[in-house]
Amino acid sequence: MNNQTIVYPGTFDPITNGHVDLVERASRLFGKVLVSIAHSEKKKPLFTLDERVSLAQQCLSHLDNVEVVGFGILLTHFVESQGARCVLRGLRAVADFEYEFQLANMNRAMNPEFESIFLTPSEHLSYISSSLVREIASLGGDITSFVPPPVAKALQERFATAS
Repeated sequence: MNNQTIVYPGTFDPITNGHVDLVERASRLFGKVLVSIAHSEKKKPLFTLDERVSLAQQCLSHLDNVEVVGFGILLTHFVESQGARCVLRGLRAVADFEYEFQLANMNRAMNPEFESIFLTPSEHLSYISSSLVREIASLGGDITSFVPPPVAKALQERFATAS
């Protein structure tokens, strides 16, 4: 295991089984995984930053070397402030690669020490996305195989009050 810290940034609105899979695998490769949840009002998240942090903490509490925090600054600045120099990004499909490749190069242009590490989710989780989970939940569909139990409960409660 590498003793370095890796930052796993995202909106995690909500955290899914695919995210958990990547964090579990990264936790075996790195000394510390810092799951960093972006404020991201531009994306108009369903859950507040505090709710997303709390849900991720509940879903990742079984991992001793994982910490969950929120952030609202430029990613390169945040990574530097944490004493890290690399980020974890998940690639589900070829469509993700083009955007992630551009993002990795932009981050490296801003900070030449910045590295992006890419992992693919386990095959049986590769189709899961937070946006699809939110849509299915909003229409009353069963999302229990796509998200951890605390997230399923939170989504059911959120959409029960919305109807």
